[in-house]
Amino acid sequence: MSFVVWVAVLGAVLLTLALTSAHLRWMPVTTSAVCLVLGIAIGPSGLGFLQLATDDAAVWMEHLTEVAVLFSLFVCGLKLRLPLKDKTWRVAYGLAGPVMVLTIGGVCLLLHYAFELSWGASVLIGSILAPTDPVLAALVQVNDARDDDSVRFGLSGEAGLNDGIAFPFVILGLLMLQQGGGSGWIGEWALRDVVWAVPAGFLTGYLMGRGIGRVTLTLRIKNEDSTLSPNDYLALALIALAYVGAEAIHGYGFLSVFAAGLALRHEEVNSTGDDELPAEHLVQPVVGHLNVDPQNAVHGDTQNLEDSQVAAGIMMSDMLAFGGLVERAMEVFLVTLLGVVLIAHWDWRALPIAAVLFCLIRPLCVVAMPWGSLLPMRQRLLIGWFGIRGIGSLYYLFYALNHGLEPSVANLCLNLTLSVVALSILAHGISTQPILARYEQHKKRKA
Repeated sequence: MSFVVWVAVLGAVLLTLALTSAHLRWMPVTTSAVCLVLGIAIGPSGLGFLQLATDDAAVWMEHLTEVAVLFSLFVCGLKLRLPLKDKTWRVAYGLAGPVMVLTIGGVCLLLHYAFELSWGASVLIGSILAPTDPVLAALVQVNDARDDDSVRFGLSGEAGLNDGIAFPFVILGLLMLQQGGGSGWIGEWALRDVVWAVPAGFLTGYLMGRGIGRVTLTLRIKNEDSTLSPNDYLALALIALAYVGAEAIHGYGFLSVFAAGLALRHEEVNSTGDDELPAEHLVQPVVGHLNVDPQNAVHGDTQNLEDSQVAAGIMMSDMLAFGGLVERAMEVFLVTLLGVVLIAHWDWRALPIAAVLFCLIRPLCVVAMPWGSLLPMRQRLLIGWFGIRGIGSLYYLFYALNHGLEPSVANLCLNLTLSVVALSILAHGISTQPILARYEQHKKRKA
């Protein structure tokens, strides 16, 4: 299939979404669900415009999904403004820690006893399917940096942090398949991939975000060039450096990039001295502000604002806009590709697996946690349902496929993962907007 055809189809999909966005806004369906259906329609099982051999595409699909997750995690971190000691973070810690481990264990037991898969394959597939997705879960995450709703904040924090738990178990599943019956390697795995890699990844990104953010804001205030600096370059640089820095010391790059965005946001709070209103709500750069006279490049009351507030507002606005654009484009492309290959890799076993995961394992794990008064039962049930699987699971899948799986196990992982992710996109895509609307109405009535 020629490159020109791929570009033409992608352009047609984007045009369809652009022209129908006004109608989709009032329908109980997400963009991802529409893209999945469009992918099926233009794939080999439909009109036959596109086809994709997953065996040949595994390497570049790993890197493509990796880029999509990196941008999404960075933007997710930028939106979380509460300090790490705030009690609302306990929801994110609980979801990304104990709930994640229990979910992996539940899926693993289901696959082993109900479908008679080996323990190694069960752990691997359970780890691939357990994490919630930072890319496709935009609707249920925080709206902006002022949003401190426990449900939205907890899901956002979980999406950013769950790589620290999911990735070690993905590696554990690979090692179980490769090492056979021996167990002498488990201690090394625990030290290298849990005890070291998790804190190393988070601290690397957090320190980079705080350091680079402080230096950047200081220089821009000193040189009075807040409106003339390309913040998209800064976002790309910080994502790349945080990722490479963590990987260089064998930490988790995803966790590092999320921490970098989080630290940059915390540096904004520290530099502006405003705990209530994010800097991007104080000033907004005009379109093309890099080529506009500095006096006319910003919307907002710049006369009564500190230089630090203006510089931070422009930086945050640009980064959020740039990261969000890349995130949405990658979502459209990758979910459409999922639709193209879905029918060829459909596995009927995904139906009971998805039903048990979405309706029993995830909700029960969330409800069973000792949240106390932190989360009322209504919010626990919401969080339990909003465990959306997506691009993150696809990344773990292709990572595993590129690390020496036997053909039979590789085919099993591929079929089950693609099928369960597609079911999540459809089930959560259809239900998310109506459920959220009812939740927001309930909050207003209580207020």
